[in-house]
Amino acid sequence: MEDVLFGDLFYLFAFCLGGLAFALGPIVLVHLIMARRTRAYANKTDQYIECGMEPIGDAWIRYSAVYYLYALVFVAFAVDVLYLVPVAVVYDRVFPIRDFVEVFIFVGILSLVIVYAWKKEVFAWKPKKISS
Repeated sequence: MEDVLFGDLFYLFAFCLGGLAFALGPIVLVHLIMARRTRAYANKTDQYIECGMEPIGDAWIRYSAVYYLYALVFVAFAVDVLYLVPVAVVYDRVFPIRDFVEVFIFVGILSLVIVYAWKKEVFAWKPKKISS
């Protein structure tokens, strides 16, 4: 009995050490291979100079709210696919009418996102006005 308990504890500790190695391993590896010295730059407040590119223009520009609506439509379609693929795999196995009603309600609720985007004219292509 004690041999079985000792064997189980051995495996438990081995898995715990393995998990700890996978968690701390990348941190130790990055510490070992990281650069020890950084280059001194003339303007220390310039954040983007580290990647080798000189910044062009100001970072504080305004984005149109349409981009957020694009993201909302994308999330709606991603969620739609995420939940409809498993339903399509097991569709019509146990409760075919209930499954059809649930899928219809689900797609109906997600289609409200498309209606909202249509009302906000997200799908209308509007050229930018060039002011001179």
